[in-house]
Amino acid sequence: MQIDHIFIRATAGAPEAAALRAFGLTEGSGNAHPGQGTANRRFFFANAFLELLWIADETEVTSPLTAPTMLSERLTIGSDASPFGICFHDAGGAFPVFDYKPGYLPQGMSIGIASEAPLAEPMWFCLAGGRPLPPPPIHAAGIARITAVRCTQPSAGALSAAAIASGIGFAQGAEHLLEISFDEEARGMVHDFRPALPLLFRY
Repeated sequence: MQIDHIFIRATAGAPEAAALRAFGLTEGSGNAHPGQGTANRRFFFANAFLELLWIADETEVTSPLTAPTMLSERLTIGSDASPFGICFHDAGGAFPVFDYKPGYLPQGMSIGIASEAPLAEPMWFCLAGGRPLPPPPIHAAGIARITAVRCTQPSAGALSAAAIASGIGFAQGAEHLLEISFDEEARGMVHDFRPALPLLFRY
């Protein structure tokens, strides 16, 4: 399955984006999600984008429409839930989903959200209908394409069907951590964004 984008929980306004900019990433357009109660800042790459996501409206994020997504639980600062979400272009029936149709999506699009994944894992979801991504910028950091993702989580429980189908590597550790590889790690370099973000780049 091909990754469309990855989100990471952020505080309001995502000041954590400063760590990504300081590394040498060019920030793209951000947006809000009316009715869902979230907003983001985004960084685009050749084949996917990285999203810093936060709760913008407590009433909307806990509404009957949004509550089944568990975004409130995932995005609440201090939550033990995984702070990550991974969206695929199309899951192709690889794992069971429920259909989510927030009002901000274009006509004909919907989001399939994994229905049997625990909060200890990233939120797994997929887009039906597809969408074009804007041309990626040339980042000063010299990275272009996401080529692998690895997730560390405190829970040692059995992985869900979505996690197994995702192709994402998993490990157990003391805290949640997402490792993103770029360009097949051709330069053999590593950048750790902690404590600003539970994120590590290999490139």
